Amino acid sequence: MRVLGVDPGLTRCGVGVVEGVAGRPLTMLGVGVVRTPADAELGPRLVAIERGIEQWLDEHRPEYVAVERVFSQHNVRTVMGTAQASAVAMLCASRRGIPVALHTPSEVKAAVTGSGRADKAQVGAMVTRLLRLDAPPKPADAADALALAICHIWRAPAVNRLQQAHAAARTPRVPRTPAVPVRKVPR
Repeated sequence: MRVLGVDPGLTRCGVGVVEGVAGRPLTMLGVGVVRTPADAELGPRLVAIERGIEQWLDEHRPEYVAVERVFSQHNVRTVMGTAQASAVAMLCASRRGIPVALHTPSEVKAAVTGSGRADKAQVGAMVTRLLRLDAPPKPADAADALALAICHIWRAPAVNRLQQAHAAARTPRVPRTPAVPVRKVPR
């Protein structure tokens, strides 16, 4: 499974591609940051993020895109920018028919470090260890993007099984009637 992780942000949008399957060593295929100038207008910044993500999709051809789910913060302006960058990533993937998964920050931290309250340094250290890197990816947005991809690779099989079980439970079952022996009537 090849996953593009996206840690959305208007100034720094972390991107990272990881390949592998749950239970096996994972491989980092690329990591980086799509940057936009903080003093630029919103429209051109979103276009720059779109172009950057499209380049990553063209180059790495992921099967899935994992995006950090935007959560409520006290700073509404920050939340809006993060949500807008997140929407651009989802749009780029959806336009190509690539499935998109949203993961909360605590879900990603728990998957990678074992604790949903881990700090950025712990996430970076575990990403470094799990991907057998020489040093943590910089900036933290890049490490977070890799953590999102790792989280998705590890959680996707379980999530798929749960979705299939829910779908099967909602599908009405037609009771099978037991076979009735046929008796021949003499003429």
